[in-house]
Amino acid sequence: MKPADFEFVSTMVRERSGLVLSADKTYLVESRLAPIARKDGFASIDDLISAIRVRRDAKLIESVVDAMTTNETFFFRDKTPFDIFEQSILPELVARKRGGTIKVWCAAASTGQEPYSLAMIAEALGPKLGGCKLEILGTDISERCLEKAKAGIYTQFEVQRGLPVQMLLKHFKKEGDAWKIDDRLKTNIRYRTMNLLDDFRALGKFDVIFCRNVLIYFDMPTKKMVLERMAQQVEGAGYLLLGAAETVLGVTDSFKPVAGSRGLYVQDPSKLATKAAA
Repeated sequence: MKPADFEFVSTMVRERSGLVLSADKTYLVESRLAPIARKDGFASIDDLISAIRVRRDAKLIESVVDAMTTNETFFFRDKTPFDIFEQSILPELVARKRGGTIKVWCAAASTGQEPYSLAMIAEALGPKLGGCKLEILGTDISERCLEKAKAGIYTQFEVQRGLPVQMLLKHFKKEGDAWKIDDRLKTNIRYRTMNLLDDFRALGKFDVIFCRNVLIYFDMPTKKMVLERMAQQVEGAGYLLLGAAETVLGVTDSFKPVAGSRGLYVQDPSKLATKAAA
């Protein structure tokens, strides 16, 4: 790939998704563009990029951006955030909500394993939720991933990653070579295409936001923008969960770390009020 073509693609991807592609990612870009070029009948990656430059075809651009985003996920990924959700966050919110609705936003839902993992936790707790209902919104920039999430159908390999056998047998049914999640777990989950660079105020307020393993791909100004806008979407002293390699420290003061809970942050209402007044 020519340097000018790499710069064109990386700029387009950054502007449309926030994802920063460093120069050492040339091979990655080539490997992900090659299948698109073949699928759409281009003789080479160069021809694909030339066509995008000339035609500015929205579908083609969407395919390229989708291919560049990382959709790595699996059930109960990293385990710790789910333990924190079950053992710390939910008990506090159940006491606070007193039978109301607990709203969770999975801001990078990918193919749905994270929202479904949270739904399994809620179902297992049953009466311990004190009559509270868990509502989960899963958003992602990739329509392709969200279609899979909505279907709730996973391969043998996908269900073996992080999902205990007893949960697999309880919540899934075998369909040929695949496994389909029980419809009852879909009841309080909805999915929506969302670019984190766009305005998401219309989504409403949430008690908990999961935004894991996304910010690591953004530059500092974009991280700050996304986090401070998320702070506006958190209800009261709500929670934010980030990936193990991510932090709000040095990025924004709208959230503060919760001692002893890696990756967990709570909104600082005083900082939010100061920003709003300014």
